[in-house]
Amino acid sequence: SAQVLYAKAVIDLVFAAVMASSLGLGVCLASVSVLLYEAALTVGASFLSVLLTPVVIDEMACTGSILVIALGLNMLKITNVKLANLILAPFVPILLYQIAG
Repeated sequence: SAQVLYAKAVIDLVFAAVMASSLGLGVCLASVSVLLYEAALTVGASFLSVLLTPVVIDEMACTGSILVIALGLNMLKITNVKLANLILAPFVPILLYQIAG
């Protein structure tokens, strides 16, 4: 829903104001790139909304959770999973659902 995006935008605005007060004009200039990035994510999500059924969203969340666990295990030096190779893994359920669908 758009409510989450509005809340995030307000949080980013407050944080940018606090940072700008201590770090200066560079933070204001950097906020432009953050605005463009968040706008691109919002527009991209609106195009993908047709493909994102509740089942696909659940599978994407599961994949992301596994990646977060792997990141934690890497940080603890228990494993050495190359996570950069798996950066697109959360999008695989979209393809699998379309193929098997």
